[in-house]
Parts: sequence; C-alpha cells; structure tokens
Amino acid sequence: MNDLKQGDPFLYMKVGVHANESLKDIIQRKRAEIEAAGVSFWGYGGNSCHPFTAVQPFVKQATANSGKVMLLMEEITSHHYAVGEAKEFSADGGKTYQPVPKGVNVLGSRFALVLNSLDDLALEVPLSKTSVGIGRMVGTSGDQYIRGRVDKACLVYDPAAHPGPTDRVVKLSLAAQLAAPYAVVLR
Repeated sequence: MNDLKQGDPFLYMKVGVHANESLKDIIQRKRAEIEAAGVSFWGYGGNSCHPFTAVQPFVKQATANSGKVMLLMEEITSHHYAVGEAKEFSADGGKTYQPVPKGVNVLGSRFALVLNSLDDLALEVPLSKTSVGIGRMVGTSGDQYIRGRVDKACLVYDPAAHPGPTDRVVKLSLAAQLAAPYAVVLR
C-alpha cells in the first residue's frame, strides 16, 4: 500500500509498548504467529472500536463491494503495563467462545483485531482528510475525532468531504490485512 484513494476505508490505531512488551518485540511475535497459525490477534482496549458495534459492521459494509479494509498504525510512545493472557475469544457478541488459536498469544487486552498480514509502511495521512465511517460520529473528520484518549477509529479517506487546510498529518508505519471475523472479544 503506497497511498489512499477517495473512499478507501481503514482502521486507524496508535500503537506502542503494550503489556510491558516493546513494539519491536510485538511485531516480531505477531509476524511469527501469522507464519505459524495463518492469523494473529492484535489486542486492544477501549470502546471507540468495539468489535461488534464498530469494527465488524464497518468491515462488512466496506467489503460488501469487494473492497478490503486495512489496519493502519501510527507508532507512539506509550506506557501500557496491563497483564493477563487471553485464552478464549468470541466473534458473535459473546454468545459462544472458542480457544484462541494455537500459537497465538494476546496479552493485556479486552478485544483483538484478527490479522493475516503485518507489513512495514511509510505513509503520511492528514487526519483532517478522513471521516469517521460508523457510529454516532459518522462523517466527523478524523482530526476532530482522534483527540485526548481516543487512539483508534474506523475511518474513510475522504478529502472531498473536508476541503480546507491539510493539518495534523500522521505517519503510519505498519499495515495489516484484517481477516474474518475481523474483531473479537477476549477472556
């Protein structure tokens, strides 16, 4: 992926130290998991991209027209020290749980995105040229939504909807392809 085109959907996430593990170590471990198991679970918390009310419907809507949704990540300095390893996941709203795939580890997280690739990226994107793609804030520009403790969003690259100055450019350094069921709840 070298750039975004009008209408491209993507998940945006800030990433860094997580569960006392450096981002470099997390990337190495996740790539090994994808190699061995075919998928990896990228853990996260917070409710701005809840698996069942945001991520799954957003991805299903975007892929209905043969599109794909990438997870695009901005590296930040973080200090996440939560511990605990998930043993089970649910893709259906918590009705049924199944074991986390053998060889996949997800630490210190309530939710996870399901990935089948994890690649380096060098892409600069002005958040002011993106729109929130789902939920009560749909249409809000990304730079207005990603503030304070909000560190992830379901976005659409939408410069036509947000004319004006290009500011708050983020440097995206990782890209991952989402795989069905796209996002899950952990326990």
